[in-house]
Amino acid sequence: MKSSKVNIILTAIAFVLVVGSCKKSFIEITPTGQFLTENYYANREQAFTGLVAVYDLMRKNAGGFENMMTMMNAGSDDNFAGGGGATDGIGIQSFSNYTINPNTVPRSFWSDHYQGIFRANVLLEKLAGVNMDAAEKARFTAEAKALRATYYFNLVRMFRNIPLLLQPLKTADIYNVVQAPPAEVYAQIEKDLTEAIPALPGNIVPSTEAGRFTKVAAQAMLGKVYLYQNKKAEAATQLALVNGATPGQPNQYGNRLLPQFADLWVFTNKFNAESILEASHSNQSNSDWGFWGGSADEGNSAAQMVGPRSYSKVGPNAPDIYTSGWSFNVWTQNFYDLIKNDPRFPATVLDLKALAAAGEAKYIEGYQNTGYFLMKFIPKRSDIRTGGGAVELNFQQDDYIIRLADTYLMEAEALGATGARAQALLDAVRARVGLPSVPVSLDAIKTERRLELAGEGHRFFDLVRWGDAPAVLGSRGFKAGKHEVFPIPAGELQGTKLVQNPGY
Repeated sequence: MKSSKVNIILTAIAFVLVVGSCKKSFIEITPTGQFLTENYYANREQAFTGLVAVYDLMRKNAGGFENMMTMMNAGSDDNFAGGGGATDGIGIQSFSNYTINPNTVPRSFWSDHYQGIFRANVLLEKLAGVNMDAAEKARFTAEAKALRATYYFNLVRMFRNIPLLLQPLKTADIYNVVQAPPAEVYAQIEKDLTEAIPALPGNIVPSTEAGRFTKVAAQAMLGKVYLYQNKKAEAATQLALVNGATPGQPNQYGNRLLPQFADLWVFTNKFNAESILEASHSNQSNSDWGFWGGSADEGNSAAQMVGPRSYSKVGPNAPDIYTSGWSFNVWTQNFYDLIKNDPRFPATVLDLKALAAAGEAKYIEGYQNTGYFLMKFIPKRSDIRTGGGAVELNFQQDDYIIRLADTYLMEAEALGATGARAQALLDAVRARVGLPSVPVSLDAIKTERRLELAGEGHRFFDLVRWGDAPAVLGSRGFKAGKHEVFPIPAGELQGTKLVQNPGY
C-alpha cells in the first residue's frame, strides 16, 4: 500500500535499511546496505524511508507469484488453482486440493509478514530519538503500529500459532522464540490499531500521500479484527464509524460506493472514493525476474497470473486483454452458475468458453480449465508497461485490502444480520448494481459477500470464520480441525522452539 511517491522512494532505498537476512527467515537481522540502525535514523528523512520500508510489505497482497490474493482464491470453492499443470506452483496447488504440508506451504507467507513486522519494530524503537516535528512523529508511529497490526492479522489468520515479537529480535534470541496464544496476538493487534487511530489523518489524504494509513482505514481494520473474534458488538460499533450514518451516502470521511461497479476495476482509478485500504502497484520500478517478489518489485503479479494462456482476439466482441497470462484462479462451474445472471458478472467473469465457441477469441487451455477467468484483474493491453523490466511483472492495477462494500457487509453481519440498519447496509450494496432488496439474513449476507467480493481473496477466510469450510470445501479435501490454518513452513521449525500446527 504505497503512493506513487512512496513507490519511487522505496525503489531507491529498499536495501539501505537494516533489512538483510539471517539464519531464520521469519526475521531479518544482518544489515546488507550502507547504513546500520545505530546511525541511520538520525532525521525525519531517514525515518520516512524507514516508514516506506514498513509499507513495502503490503505488496504481498497481489505482488510476486506467492501473493495473498491468488493463494487464498485457490483454496476457496469459487476458484481452482489453475496454472500450467498440477506442479505449477506446488504451494498454491497443494492448498487448492488440501494436500498442503510443511514442505509445500510457501515460506514467504510467513517470512514476508515477519519482515514487515521487524521493520515496524525497528522504526518504532528508533522514532523516539529522531529530531522531527512531534505531530508527524506521532503519525509515523501510528502508521507503523497499524501496519504491524495488519501483518499480524494476516499471520494469525493463516497460521494461528505464531510468535508475537514487539521489539527487533537479536541474533542470540532467534532460537528461543516461542509462539503466543492467538488471543494474545489479537489483543496486541487491537492495541496497535486503537493507539494508532487518534494520530492518523481523519480525511482522505492528498494525492501525494495516497496509500498511507488513515483513520478510516485503521477503524475498518479494527472492525474486521473484532468480527474475526466474534466480538460482534465491538465490530458493529467500529464499522459504523466507517460506514456513516446513512448507508449508501458518503461517510464522514467522504468515502462512498462508486456508482458503477465496473469502475472499481479500471486500473487508472486508483484510491477512489470506495477504497478504504489499498495496495498500490507501479510500472515504474522496472520489475524483472531477478528480483521478482522482492522489495524492489512493484508490479501486480496477480494480474499476470489470472490471464488466459496465449490469448488472441479474433472477433470484434472479444475484450482487449494482454495476450499471455498464466491461467491461475479460473472460476469453478459452481460459481459461474451462481453469478451468471448477476449484474456484476461482466466485471467479474471473462467467459472465454463462450467467446471461443463463438469464434471471437482463441486461447490455450490451462490446468483445470473451465473457460471462466477472473475479469477484475485480467491483464489489460492498455496497462502494459512502457518502461523497462519484464512485461509480465509490471502491471500497475492496485488491489483493495478493504473497500466500503466490504465494510457494509461486515457491519450487517456484526449486527446479527437483523434490524433496519443491517437491512439498509445490504440494500445499499445491492442497489449499487441495480438489484432489489431482499430480506436481510446471514445467508443473504453470505451470498452477497460471495458475489460482491469474488476473486479478491476473502472467500476462504469467510468460510472459516462462519464455520462453513468443512461442508463447502470437504469435496476438495478440507479436514475440520486442520485446514483452517496453514502448516508452519518446515524451514521455520528447524532448530527452534516453534511447534507445528495440529494435523501437520
